[in-house]
Amino acid sequence: MPFRPLLTVALSGIVAMVTSALATDPSAQLPRILVAALAHSDDEGAAAPVLARYAREGAQVYMLVVSDGSAGSGQQGHIPRPDGTPTDDALTTVREEEARCAAQALGIRPPILLGFPDGKLGDYTGDRSLIYRVTQRIAEELRRLHPVVVITWGPDGGTGHPDHRIVSSIVTQLQRTGAPGVPERLFYMSLPVESIQAMNPQRGAPPLLVPKPTHFTTRVSFASEDLAAAKRSMACHRTQFTTEVVERVTSAATRAWNNAIPLVPAFPAAAGTGLFE
Repeated sequence: MPFRPLLTVALSGIVAMVTSALATDPSAQLPRILVAALAHSDDEGAAAPVLARYAREGAQVYMLVVSDGSAGSGQQGHIPRPDGTPTDDALTTVREEEARCAAQALGIRPPILLGFPDGKLGDYTGDRSLIYRVTQRIAEELRRLHPVVVITWGPDGGTGHPDHRIVSSIVTQLQRTGAPGVPERLFYMSLPVESIQAMNPQRGAPPLLVPKPTHFTTRVSFASEDLAAAKRSMACHRTQFTTEVVERVTSAATRAWNNAIPLVPAFPAAAGTGLFE
């Protein structure tokens, strides 16, 4: 048989195999893109090992940070912040650099910083258009990135922070309304009670904040190197956490996670052991 017909037959076979694989596994047609939609530049800690794992495995992983972080100073909520923390615009600049440091530590893409006022995302009385502008910007970025998976805070907001809850509600709203680029696979992250207590020793167990274990139907495993990356990312946020707090919180989280981070699927069909499966 001449060479050209043989080549044609071989190529036809390869095309048939690829087509069959794509038909069997629709996710194979899409790039693996994961977006963590966050209120603040240090929020990634609740799912940091998972972000590091998927980045290490070749996925495109992004942090979408809604606020500018300008309110993250002072001894708020009994969290001992480092002395000499800058404030206002100076703090915003520093926190942008800390976010870039954290993303680099996790091996993910540079952070997307929307720059809305920290601690005021729900200030409807002060600015009637703010919530709509925040919603529009989050929608625009998700449409541009077109992720396969989104992780965000759950309704509890992790620590109960109103900004966390606003971002969670907006992302959920966009999914429910079928906004372009917003995937079906939406997961809520949360902080284990051990981490909250380690960060705020005076606070005790937070009431009505941590979801029941039955809701955490997705558990995503991670390797020791992913945990190490998560610890490095938390240490990047020098204006937010002292070295002692980083050690205390990461130790508590490590014990609570036990090599897998529990997530709550926004919709039951997403339950499992992986985010893209």
